[in-house]
Amino acid sequence: MATEAPHLIQSSALPPAQPAYVLRGHTAQIHSVHFLRNNLRLLSGDAEGWVALWDVPIRRPVAVWKAHQDVNLGVGSWGDDKIITHGRDSKLHVWQLRPEDEKDFSTVLPVNDSTTERKQPWLLHSLTLNTLNFCSFAMCPAHPSKTAMGSGEAQEESILVATPGVQDGFINITSLPGEVRVATIPTLKDVNTGMLMAVSILHQAGGLTAIAGYESGHAAVWQQNATSHWQTVYVNKAHSQPVLSLDICTQPSCFFTSSADAVIARHPLPGSKVETKYVQTKHAGQQALAFRSDQKIFATAGWDGRARVYSTQSMKQLAVLKWHKEGCYALAFAEIKEDHQQTNGSDEEGDAMVKRDLTVSQQRMEKAKTTHWLAAGSKDGKISLWDIY
Repeated sequence: MATEAPHLIQSSALPPAQPAYVLRGHTAQIHSVHFLRNNLRLLSGDAEGWVALWDVPIRRPVAVWKAHQDVNLGVGSWGDDKIITHGRDSKLHVWQLRPEDEKDFSTVLPVNDSTTERKQPWLLHSLTLNTLNFCSFAMCPAHPSKTAMGSGEAQEESILVATPGVQDGFINITSLPGEVRVATIPTLKDVNTGMLMAVSILHQAGGLTAIAGYESGHAAVWQQNATSHWQTVYVNKAHSQPVLSLDICTQPSCFFTSSADAVIARHPLPGSKVETKYVQTKHAGQQALAFRSDQKIFATAGWDGRARVYSTQSMKQLAVLKWHKEGCYALAFAEIKEDHQQTNGSDEEGDAMVKRDLTVSQQRMEKAKTTHWLAAGSKDGKISLWDIY
């Protein structure tokens, strides 16, 4: 049963919130989770390189394979048929796994068999990164417009992928499917940043923007100028410990960072009037940070096994989601499309009439598409699914 929002507020009169469901199947700690295909699927990657693709409506795996020989640092999706995995084995893979192909793959989870080879999806691209750190990749469309312009037929939209460079603090940007290195961003001048810990890229007016979080606790924003050189437009040392995660908020235009220390920081993006702000949460080690698709709230995954929910505007803590007994390392929100948000705002009587006309399977699928799921992955190998606010 979905957890109602009031139960998230700490009160001695109310029982603690419980996850709507717990996905069990990994034996190693979960390092990455990602919703895709209108939230009908959830990807999870663990510390032994295993990847599981879960059917969210029925909470069962539909494809399981070993993508890497080391920690799976990050997972993502490219369209409806391509999955990206990034491992600490210095490889970034792009796999083709179409919805109609799912029936051909093993559904045996690592907890039941972690030694037998599984069929892998078709490997479209494999990039050698030549670096050994814990920073996951970031991606964005190669062009500001997401619409591929063609002669009547849909064309494959190319993407840009940002990964750590060979030298400490450097960022490489590669275009896919061409596998062409399009940029190398240097580290900060006169600052010993240490390793790159978190990265994001996006298009803004005037060109491509890269955001970096470093081992030194610094956060920086880089922009490409008219001559294609990269310039630092913002630097701030918000943290006394390494940055662990960052995410972009578009309303207002800013980004937030979390760290091994207990600080969450808000930073402005170029052209924004947002002021830099620090919040001392008193909870060290917030490993992952992510915004919900409507930007109203964000959440963190903590080393103390708790996921915490905060208001974007005030940065005040709204809820503590406690279920895991070991540290949480990965976090993801489902992305609700605009048309589904509008549907959610329709009258309750009309919604009830529509639901009566749907089969049980269709109702499950509709719920998966329209629920603001929050997935938290833990060191215990489990993923908790929360239905909040």
